[in-house]
Amino acid sequence: MKVKCPTCQTDVVWSQESEYRPFCSKKCQLIDLGEWASEEKVISTPAQTPSPEEIDIEEIEAMLAQQQDDFFKH
Repeated sequence: MKVKCPTCQTDVVWSQESEYRPFCSKKCQLIDLGEWASEEKVISTPAQTPSPEEIDIEEIEAMLAQQQDDFFKH
């Protein structure tokens, strides 16, 4: 499968051999990282942190207990 490099739009083969996928090179990967670091790229909607009143600890614990991974059960 081929995808476009997000930075320069070059075709990139999407496979384990593509070290920088979805980017075509380390250069394009670093350009993208720099754009995020300088806040040229941002997530369009602001993150909303729930207030302490909105957090239901029992509900969270119940969801974690349902996970297959034993990490959450200790």
